[in-house]
Amino acid sequence: MRILGIETSCDETGVAVYDGAQGLLAHALYSQMQLHAEYGGVVPELASRDHIRKLLPLIRSALAEAETGSGQIDGIAYTAGPGLMGALLVGACLAQALAFAWKVPAIAIHHMEGHLLASMLEKPAPIFPFVALLVSGGHTMLVEVLGIGCYRTLGESIDDAAGEAFDKVAKLLGLPYPGGPALAKLAEQGVPGRFTLPRPMTDRPGLDFSFSGLKTAVLTTLKNAPHAAQTRADIARAFEDAAVDTLVIKCVRALKETRHRRLVVAGGVGANRTLRARLTEKVKQLDGEVFYPRPEFCTDNGAMIAYAGYVRLRAGAKPEPRSVSARWPLDSLAAP
Repeated sequence: MRILGIETSCDETGVAVYDGAQGLLAHALYSQMQLHAEYGGVVPELASRDHIRKLLPLIRSALAEAETGSGQIDGIAYTAGPGLMGALLVGACLAQALAFAWKVPAIAIHHMEGHLLASMLEKPAPIFPFVALLVSGGHTMLVEVLGIGCYRTLGESIDDAAGEAFDKVAKLLGLPYPGGPALAKLAEQGVPGRFTLPRPMTDRPGLDFSFSGLKTAVLTTLKNAPHAAQTRADIARAFEDAAVDTLVIKCVRALKETRHRRLVVAGGVGANRTLRARLTEKVKQLDGEVFYPRPEFCTDNGAMIAYAGYVRLRAGAKPEPRSVSARWPLDSLAAP
């Protein structure tokens, strides 16, 4: 079975071709980072228009790379939510139109399920059950994963997502958009321990997250600290340490509560090297394993959508017409 995957949930246009026997045959990704940089964040209308311009050429490119004609495609998977409505509609409309023309099923994929399964594209791949940390600019969640469509949310952010906090703190520090990678790079020059910031909600039971207070603590520290380049680096280091520690503490707590030994990390913040190093160390102490997608599959991409579509269609899922959704609870998904 060979699946074309389409991802247009936000500001990256992703396309991939996945084959059940041969694995990932091709993937293409276009980032709108430069388009939105001058505005300091994603402009939904511009994102939608750019998806319209880029999606079809990317599909042609991916099919050519995979040496695949339309007659060899057995199904089309597309992101139906959550995400920006206009951006989602671009991918959904084209996916359904191509599926109609090629006489193949089109299957709607939950964006976060795609991230959950992205590590399955790697070797070795995790096996069920496991705990997943989904950590990005739009989501921070801990999920117990028992199988495809068998998900239980253990905890989530009650305010800002971790990636959103990274971007907002980067803006406070005068760093360019997108702020997360720039902040992580600046933090490498920081002196550890010069500033101490809170680890929100780690001093109480539960697996929910909160990052808005941490952002406010950075603002207060920045106002009271000397204005110097090294000070900015030290604050960036303090913030990254606090955010990473918070995520690690909650992940370890989730593993202990569920008694699972496998942790999957996905989403854009999952590419953070400090987070990866500390999680690997802590989970190893529990005699567990951590699985990560390669960095290019941490961000939004078509490969994870193609794979999720393949898994569901292989399991017998019946494609049904579905409108795109800006919000779509992960827990509402059913097993195929």
